[in-house]
Amino acid sequence: MAILAKEVRKIYKKGVKEVQALNGVSLEIERGYSLAVVGPSGAGKSTLLHILGALDEPDEGSVILDGKDLYHLSDRERSSVRNRSIGFVFQFYHLLPEFTALENVMLPAMIMGRCSLTAGKRLRERALDILKSVGLADRAGHRPGELSGGESQRVAIARALINNPQYLLCDEPTGNLDSKTSEDIYTLLFEMKSRYNMALVIVSHDESLSKRTDRILRLKDGVAN
Repeated sequence: MAILAKEVRKIYKKGVKEVQALNGVSLEIERGYSLAVVGPSGAGKSTLLHILGALDEPDEGSVILDGKDLYHLSDRERSSVRNRSIGFVFQFYHLLPEFTALENVMLPAMIMGRCSLTAGKRLRERALDILKSVGLADRAGHRPGELSGGESQRVAIARALINNPQYLLCDEPTGNLDSKTSEDIYTLLFEMKSRYNMALVIVSHDESLSKRTDRILRLKDGVAN
């Protein structure tokens, strides 16, 4: 099982000006492996991640996930694949402030329709287990406003894992954190990758991350080097 991107191109229009965000980028990442996507701001890193995760459609090229071309699927089919197979961790945690940590973790599974009493009980138990695995069992009932940045990112990681994804895509996951907390979050991501046998893709400005991943893809001006 793998994500395979072939000659992906993406152009954004700003008024009359066109910006080539990606220019023929190809890559392959299999489950159990890790990839760092590094490069300066504006290199196309986040655009690539969004296209790999079925969040943004390429202008040219294809993205094959487990044998299916994501952009030959209907919007509904693509949303289903994204919800079931891909977990996302972003720089800004995107936790719902009115929900507890536990409820935020449960949300993607609830969207999948696990609403029966029995399923809801199992889901709650799974969410608690995942919170425990990321070191937040004692914070399950706290809302985001009561959590530190590192704790909020751990909740976001737990939320990304709730549907047992095959691929975990992380966009600058430590961008808002201090160096010690950043190191803890990176350690946690690699632990979760191994525990759940996922493919892990991390977008970062941090070149030192390449020492921890199986592969590295350097982007500059939308081109892979």
